[in-house]
Amino acid sequence: MRKGDINDPKGLIFESYRIEGITKSECRTIFLDWALSLPMEKDTSETLRLLLLQYGEVNADHPMNEVLQEGLVGMVAPRRRGGWRSRDRAN
Repeated sequence: MRKGDINDPKGLIFESYRIEGITKSECRTIFLDWALSLPMEKDTSETLRLLLLQYGEVNADHPMNEVLQEGLVGMVAPRRRGGWRSRDRAN
């Protein structure tokens, strides 16, 4: 697909795959910007799967693939913070 599609409204993921020599750290920064710009009603896990299908095989060695995979794993198993245990420790 081209820049600015439904899964990548700003074209950030698209552009990251075009940057020669991009690092994993730079991909993480781009991923964060992408995630923050995604509409709230979008299913992030499904969108990540679609992006991996769209770009992953064609760009097998690209660091963004790993970042997208990490994002997908993070979406499956979110960690809960706070709750009574953290409040109890603060006192």
